[in-house]
Amino acid sequence: MLELQNICFHADDKDILKNINLKIDDKFVAITGPNGSGKSTLLKIIMGIITPTSGRIIFDGEDITDLPINERANRGMSFAFQTPVRFKGIRVRDILSIAEGKPVKMGTFLRAVGLCPKDYLDREINDTLSGGELKRIEIATAAARGGKLSLFDEPEAGIDLWSFQNLIQVFENLRDVTNGNIMIISHQERILEIADKIIYLKDGEVDRYDDSAKIMEELNMTHHRNRKGCLIAGAEGVHCNG
Repeated sequence: MLELQNICFHADDKDILKNINLKIDDKFVAITGPNGSGKSTLLKIIMGIITPTSGRIIFDGEDITDLPINERANRGMSFAFQTPVRFKGIRVRDILSIAEGKPVKMGTFLRAVGLCPKDYLDREINDTLSGGELKRIEIATAAARGGKLSLFDEPEAGIDLWSFQNLIQVFENLRDVTNGNIMIISHQERILEIADKIIYLKDGEVDRYDDSAKIMEELNMTHHRNRKGCLIAGAEGVHCNG
């Protein structure tokens, strides 16, 4: 479904990504690794937010390397940022309608992320919503689009502890309601455990890419966890925001 061929990215006299070669066709793929290893850069390159210095991106058999973001979205890609955007004057109903359009299904996707439709459909996407609520709405919107590939950049970052503890259930539900594939950057152990495969980036390169259980076994041998279940290993290990 998605193939990255010799993807490199150079900026500020640094090689951020070095010859990334991946073939990805699993339902749920997690990307993890030390801070500064190029995880967000890789996801943004896939979406077209950043242009690679060299290499090719093949999606569903088509070379999309030079396609702009809107054309990638038209082909079924969506992207959820670490910090969701607030839209004064726009309701949850409005943004879900753009993504999906059917009121019954709008409620389905809100319920999948743990939000009651009657309490949220007419709420504005503004400062009255907490960070955790915004993250859930953004995840619901990505699921409502029903795209072929949904990309999530550290959804656990910067949210309150209660929302964090319920995030795993959100993504388990998302797997059930979406027909597409999911790629997610995460340091959270329970999210990594439900992934089919894990891409472990280190120093801008693919250090490991294998089944989740195998990668998790290797990580558990060399890392310990903080209170949010994130794997920690000092300067070269997996870190957790928040």
